[in-house]
Amino acid sequence: MAKNLQVTIDKESGFCFGVVYAIDMAEEILDQQGYLYCLGDIVHNDEEVARLKAKGLRIIAHGDLQGLQNEKVLIRAHGEAPETYKIALENNITLIDASCPVVLKLQNRIKTSHDDREKILIFGKHGHAEVIGLSGQTNNEAIVFQDIDELDNVELPPSFTLYSQTTKSVDRFYAIKDELIRRGYQVKANDTICRQVSNRYEDLGTFAQQYDKIIFVSGKKSSNGKVLFDVCRQVNPNTVFISDPAELEPGLFSDNQTVGVCGATSTPMWLMKKVKETIESY
Repeated sequence: MAKNLQVTIDKESGFCFGVVYAIDMAEEILDQQGYLYCLGDIVHNDEEVARLKAKGLRIIAHGDLQGLQNEKVLIRAHGEAPETYKIALENNITLIDASCPVVLKLQNRIKTSHDDREKILIFGKHGHAEVIGLSGQTNNEAIVFQDIDELDNVELPPSFTLYSQTTKSVDRFYAIKDELIRRGYQVKANDTICRQVSNRYEDLGTFAQQYDKIIFVSGKKSSNGKVLFDVCRQVNPNTVFISDPAELEPGLFSDNQTVGVCGATSTPMWLMKKVKETIESY
């Protein structure tokens, strides 16, 4: 058993405002009517989803929406494609729209670009809820890529507009833009990355350097979690990724170690507190 462990939670970690907004909205309706449908996981964190399911949140897939009528359905922070709004209208579904304002602004910009007949590239994760919503603004005509190598064998137009999923790395976005220009393309770049998320890269790097060991808490589905975990690991190789306090064990720690606990923008503060309590119980 490790003795005298000093555990500190990163006060900048935890939900971003978009997720807080969606969860607040969901809880308000759950308190009123006891149940609420939600299109996809409200947040990429299984523990938080389980907490809300216990309060009456019913997670449904896009395929389920077609068979639903006269109900309320929450749209989570990631946003949705136009098709979702169309189905809701046809089925008399009241949409509780908790799309993040940063995502909505980006959707509008992409739609305007598409309406202006611009060719669009989106730097984002394939199949991610936000990216599906963004691509939907272009009738799914946008070219989506998560790594520049994917574009090597793609015939690109000579000029195009480059957008990014809101949670991507600013540095990587600009490196991609520069590389595409170097390859001879005319690139109009729209930096639409959420600064609340991108500022965490720097803050988290500073936090991770201060401790002997870092416990990074995140859902396995969170793309933001993967990026932020890498930020921690680069400055502190003694970084461990967990999704649940049950994954911890006393053997991970040594006497007198300083331990930093931090997480993704989809990691609830209550879960990080639980992790801290678990470590302190060793």
